[in-house]
Amino acid sequence: MKPQVEIYDTTLRDGSQGEGINFSVADKLRIAERLDAFGVHYIEGGWPGSNPKDIEFFAEARKKKFKNARLAAFGSTRKKGVPVEQDDQVRLLIEARTPVVTIFGKTSMLHVTQVLRCTPEENLAMIGDTVKFLKDNGKFVIYDAEHCFDGYKLDADYAIATWQAAEKAGADFVVLCDTNGGCLPEEVAAITKVAVGKLNCKVGIHTHDDIGLGVANALASLNAGAVHVQGTINGYGERTGNCNLTSVIPCVALKMKKSSVPEKSLSKLKELSQFVDEIANLRHNPRLPWVGAAAFAHKGGMHVNAVQKLASSYEHIDPVLVGNARTVLVSDLSGRSNIVMKANELGFKLTNDTPELKTILNRVKESENAGYEFEAAEGSLALLIEKTMKHRESPFTVQTYHVSMRRDAKESICEATVRVRVGSKVHHEVAEGDGPVNALDAALRAALAKSFPKLKKITLTDYKVRILDSGTGTAAKTRVLIQSTDGKRDWGTVGVSENIIEASLQALADSMEFALLKK
Repeated sequence: MKPQVEIYDTTLRDGSQGEGINFSVADKLRIAERLDAFGVHYIEGGWPGSNPKDIEFFAEARKKKFKNARLAAFGSTRKKGVPVEQDDQVRLLIEARTPVVTIFGKTSMLHVTQVLRCTPEENLAMIGDTVKFLKDNGKFVIYDAEHCFDGYKLDADYAIATWQAAEKAGADFVVLCDTNGGCLPEEVAAITKVAVGKLNCKVGIHTHDDIGLGVANALASLNAGAVHVQGTINGYGERTGNCNLTSVIPCVALKMKKSSVPEKSLSKLKELSQFVDEIANLRHNPRLPWVGAAAFAHKGGMHVNAVQKLASSYEHIDPVLVGNARTVLVSDLSGRSNIVMKANELGFKLTNDTPELKTILNRVKESENAGYEFEAAEGSLALLIEKTMKHRESPFTVQTYHVSMRRDAKESICEATVRVRVGSKVHHEVAEGDGPVNALDAALRAALAKSFPKLKKITLTDYKVRILDSGTGTAAKTRVLIQSTDGKRDWGTVGVSENIIEASLQALADSMEFALLKK
């Protein structure tokens, strides 16, 4: 059964034009394989006429079997004044040996006269000649009408003539491109309706996000009759990015109720989003709609209370549908429901009737007022709950510590000394490190490992410092957040002090203590 909306992924070309993104050939092959497994319909691999890397990618991609997607090579119409069969760039599109070739051509009279500097008739010939040549060579041809909407607004008759030139030559799709990303949804919808009415071939949409409407414009075009949408995973792309497929795909399936990618793939959407971020070496954006860590996060006490009773009261879908999960945040805005739901999530048996609930809530609010933050420090929050509910003290105490730094002609050396008490035993350790916090971490870990060998497996994975009241200069209060792991689970802890070393020690000690909790 053919899908009602086809998904055309251009992460490997348009996405790689985003600032800070640079895929190797191996990266592109891995992403292509994952996109194929997910079930997108087209994967645009790159422009074989623009760089050796893309030529190599297509050579390697030919060795692989794609089960769901059709691979596309991207290029432009022939050059002005050059017969299509003699155009080197067009030749490379054929030599890429992909089943699909996507070419772009000029729609706007402004670009025809000022950029190409050719006659309107020559531009139409360039479009028609190239499409026909590719069709004669057995290709499925997608024609991207560049600057489509701006061109239509400038000269509607000529814009329509360019689309019809591609269709007459045999194009399988004419894709309307908002190349500058500056159109509004009502403009996109109206012009899409014109294109659908004037063309017999299928119509697609390609939008950019320059004014934050890339996804909205794509959906408007689909509502107006387009059946093919182009975009990138996580919205990667030039300038502010392209239409984000991790938003379009669930919108099409769950809001528009139209068939697109396989239904079973939706639950893997967040996983796909994070995978592509990982390959691109980018930190995942927690505020991405649908797939971000904060997409279904609840913080306000009233909201959490409602979600506890009826999830749909503040959630537009069940997050599981796209592979995401509900998250409850704890802060000074929290109410009882936040604490109960978060405690249960952390493994504590806490209800609205638990006597210690009010005390826990008050301590959270007092700590947040003092500069602590528990949203990214679930380890410290778990310790607060544990100690309040079970009325117990820490399993160890840091009695004294000393950190120093010295430098000679060759190197600087940071050294930390830590003395900890565990029951009746006192452990004293000295360690060097790359910096004062690294040395302190090593000394604390070494001392505690004498009584708690399991702490040898704990490693620090992230360390963040934030100045809380910069108006006081170097005397400002500092918040330190650290992330730790034992290889099976990850957790965050927090420390606050006017002394950055003291704040770091608090967070480090909490990290070690949380690792000892049997949860």
